[in-house]
Amino acid sequence: MHEWALADAVLSTVERLYRENGRRKVLSVNVLIGELQHIEMEVFSTGLQDLLADRPFGFDVFHFEIEKAAFRCNACGDRWLLEQHEVLGEDEREAIHFLPEAAHVYMRCPSCGSPDFVLDRGRGVRIESIELEDGGDA
Repeated sequence: MHEWALADAVLSTVERLYRENGRRKVLSVNVLIGELQHIEMEVFSTGLQDLLADRPFGFDVFHFEIEKAAFRCNACGDRWLLEQHEVLGEDEREAIHFLPEAAHVYMRCPSCGSPDFVLDRGRGVRIESIELEDGGDA
């Protein structure tokens, strides 16, 4: 499952930063999860907890936030969220999840109708911040 691979990648990054910063205690890790990633949070959390064995930090330091999928029109500059396109069904959303470029087939800019837009945010998993003991951020 890709949730376990993502959990392992997050943990590897936190552990690397922990080592690079003098092994200071990890106080908090803020993780952004893109809406288009379609992560099963229960599976991701279980994977994270299981993979934490023998690591110098626990599950309680992790905080998760879902980042809404947002688009920006190249023609008029308008910005909008995926959730604002109510005409999209589950099949279309699934297609966009696997291939974000498929959004151009199903959507147009709500302001000008242009199909020329980009995915601005809401894809992938990334560590937004890590707080370390002694007031340091990584």
